[in-house]
Amino acid sequence: MCPFRFAPRLAASAILLLSFAVLTNAQDDCDGYRYRYTGAFDEIEVDYDVPYGENINSNLVPEDLFLDIYSPAGDENVSRPVVIIAHGGFFLAGSNDGVDVVQLCEDLAHMGYVVASMSYRLGIDDLFDLQTSFVEAVWRGVHDGRAAIRFFRKSMDFGNPYDVDTSRIFLGGVSAGGFIALHHAYVDDLSEIPAFIDQTEPGLGGGLAGLSGSVGYSDDVKGVFNIAGAIQTTDYMNLGDNEPVFSIHGTADGTVPYGEGDIVYLGIPIIDVDGSSMVHAKADELGVDNCFITVEGADHVPHVWDPAYYDLTLSSLAGKLGEWSCENYVPMCGEYDYTAATSVSDASQVTLPMVFPNPASTRSNVHVMFPVSTDWRLVNAMGQTVSTGFSQAGSTETWRGLAEGWYVLKSIQGSTPLIVVR
Repeated sequence: MCPFRFAPRLAASAILLLSFAVLTNAQDDCDGYRYRYTGAFDEIEVDYDVPYGENINSNLVPEDLFLDIYSPAGDENVSRPVVIIAHGGFFLAGSNDGVDVVQLCEDLAHMGYVVASMSYRLGIDDLFDLQTSFVEAVWRGVHDGRAAIRFFRKSMDFGNPYDVDTSRIFLGGVSAGGFIALHHAYVDDLSEIPAFIDQTEPGLGGGLAGLSGSVGYSDDVKGVFNIAGAIQTTDYMNLGDNEPVFSIHGTADGTVPYGEGDIVYLGIPIIDVDGSSMVHAKADELGVDNCFITVEGADHVPHVWDPAYYDLTLSSLAGKLGEWSCENYVPMCGEYDYTAATSVSDASQVTLPMVFPNPASTRSNVHVMFPVSTDWRLVNAMGQTVSTGFSQAGSTETWRGLAEGWYVLKSIQGSTPLIVVR
């Protein structure tokens, strides 16, 4: 199943963005374009229904678990980051070929990632104890997510058939899938398993790791992402929990609370949880690397039905994944034009400085990376020089506190497109 491709994309097609990879200690694949632009690869290929595990489901019968694995076609890189995505559906419905995840899988694969959309066990089986049943469903999903991660590490013993770099595995999801990712990252001690979870019940055993597949391999990840999900409580987040986290969430979400509140099903409050804003407040408190995108006035998972929200979701997520994948990429947390018409093969010919973010707010820093050594001058709309300098190839300048308005950066390579601060 493949949903329609959203259009239109962002209008800022004239704006060059992000970093250009020139530092000598960077990964070879971090060229400043790959992992952040869908133009990196024109074609993708999908390996459907790859079995990654099995476990007992909520109906107490064995259930096979599958991945749909997306990858860029014709890619010669044999060491690529892996993004594992879990779909939404309240742990009752949804699938790994659902409209909430397939477009993200395709676009991330166009950027150069190996992307795996995972099935997981569904079912809230006790209508007379919805809270326990819901938490059990989350726990099954966490166990299945851990098995999906281990599947790729186990695959290294069989010749690395998916050409992945297991030091760069990321786990995330939409709605219920966001629950899976957050609990995977921050429930990391046996004492944190809810006491009312009966671990002797078939399908719920195995402690933190679970028994869904590839037992014995590591299920560590380099970062997690959460699209409109939540965690049972941010008390699970402690010093030493270092997994970076990205989230995007609408303030008017009526399904999963933006802050602290109840999960509600058919008008019935099920369980009090901490939504994305609470997760990121705790991450800030703990000093955990994080990026939180608030979508004012948006309801649940608006990226599914609104192209503008889709662009915001994909670009913000890809910007952070690129940063986590490539140590030389300029840190970013926000929207950009991920469709810029350049390819990996000719990215080395780009000589104009790269600016991020653009547009920017008066409260944000503006970063610029110079691909070649140059004198430069920043000029405002009145033609007045705001700042000048000389920068070495590969260096980054940061401007703070720019006033609202339009700016042009002039250097020996020529002028950048307009830099907009608003």
